Amino acid sequence: MSAPTTESPSSAAAPRPERNPTRWVVLAVICLAQLTVLLDNTVLTVAIPSLTEEMGAATSDIQWMINAYSLVQAGLLLTAGSAADRYGRKKLLAAGLALFGIGSLAAGLSETTGQLIAARAGMGVGGALLMTTTLAVIVQVFDDEERTKAIGLWGAVSSLGFAAGPLIGGALLNHFWWGSIFLINLPVAVLGLLAVLKWVPESKNPAGERPDLLGALLSTIGMTGVTFAIISGPEHGWTSARVLVSGAVGVVVLAAFAVWERRAPYPMLDMQFFRNRRFVGAVSGSILVAFGMGGSFFLLTQHLQLVLGYDPLQTGLRMSPLALVIIVLNLTGVGARLLPKVGTPVSIAGGMGLLAAGLAAIAVLGADGYGGMFFGLVLMGTGIALAMPAMATAIMSAIPPEKAGVGAGLNGTLQECGNGLGVAVLGAVLNSRFAALVPAVAAGAGSLPAALAGARTDGDRAAIADAFATGVHTSQLVGAAAVLAGGLIAALLLRRAERSETPQ
Repeated sequence: MSAPTTESPSSAAAPRPERNPTRWVVLAVICLAQLTVLLDNTVLTVAIPSLTEEMGAATSDIQWMINAYSLVQAGLLLTAGSAADRYGRKKLLAAGLALFGIGSLAAGLSETTGQLIAARAGMGVGGALLMTTTLAVIVQVFDDEERTKAIGLWGAVSSLGFAAGPLIGGALLNHFWWGSIFLINLPVAVLGLLAVLKWVPESKNPAGERPDLLGALLSTIGMTGVTFAIISGPEHGWTSARVLVSGAVGVVVLAAFAVWERRAPYPMLDMQFFRNRRFVGAVSGSILVAFGMGGSFFLLTQHLQLVLGYDPLQTGLRMSPLALVIIVLNLTGVGARLLPKVGTPVSIAGGMGLLAAGLAAIAVLGADGYGGMFFGLVLMGTGIALAMPAMATAIMSAIPPEKAGVGAGLNGTLQECGNGLGVAVLGAVLNSRFAALVPAVAAGAGSLPAALAGARTDGDRAAIADAFATGVHTSQLVGAAAVLAGGLIAALLLRRAERSETPQ
């Protein structure tokens, strides 16, 4: 028997359309745009001490500087994807770059914390447009044969942004003031905008459907409410009024969005997609791999800085092997060549199994030093390089090409939610385990620094550090179990979908 592939029988028999001769140039351009957004997701973390000192930013201010961007972006992803389908992906990609550049300029020149938070929210609008249109353009420009490789390269750029953000931020802050981490975006945004206008072809939904304004409003409110609850939970408590009210509003509004989309004459998100087993399987896997990645990155930074004692720049350097493995494997096309041979279910199950094994290896082998952690990071990077392109391809292949923007928006939304849930759930496991093991002298402390501040002897400090390390260890094992379960569930659903699509 031949291994299952991602193509249906009808698509395999159809004549191959003429390929865009500049498609690889287009990919380079949109990856440049993607890199601009992703660098900003991580570069701000190393500037927290500088912002605290130079702007007098309180802890709540710092949290809003970080969260304003992700909150706005997560709330607008579906709406941005729908708008790109209706009005043109090239137009919205250019608009996203322009908004992101203007927001970066405003952030770099901010004089108060309020101005910086507002600028970060504006950058989130541009980021939402960029995150949806880049993947949608790939679907339009590349055919089935090359699309997996192109998505893999797109994913490699995401990993490069994750790895390079702290390194670039640390280098800039060693020579310039904190605003330089935002102003560095300007030349990249300008070059990206010029390249988009010159090389990226325009594409949009040929049906010319009317915009679903109510659906856009409901999805934005609902996603913002859910995301705000996820972000606020670890700090304010999951039973606090802030979390319960915002979460309840988000869930109720999203339920109303689902009901409306089933009745709307021109729905923004066709709910019939969720009857497609391939789509549901890929969606399930995407959420859980993002859960594992988001939670593990949060735990890794805690582990490296608070347990092993590295500074932010050293932490970024020691986490870079994970991203470098993803980049190398995707640039060499390993995942793209493997996917047609073993099939989407095996690629996803194998990749997420390696990701889970990497998390478990870090928990077991990386407790006392970096050697075991390095091995785990390599396993994680290999797993992500295999699973992520396969899942993105499965999601996008289950959605009609004219809805590519909505598909990309949904993919981005799922990743944002998965990342947030990973941080929230695994962070809660860490805090619970830490609180149960911390010595009586630090009882009630909500963090490792607070607990250490109350310690009186070296023995107390050692016991507190051990309690925190045990909490990190337990959380990483919980994350590994969740990722492994997600891989198996996604693979099972996708295998059933392929069997149902196979002609009898």
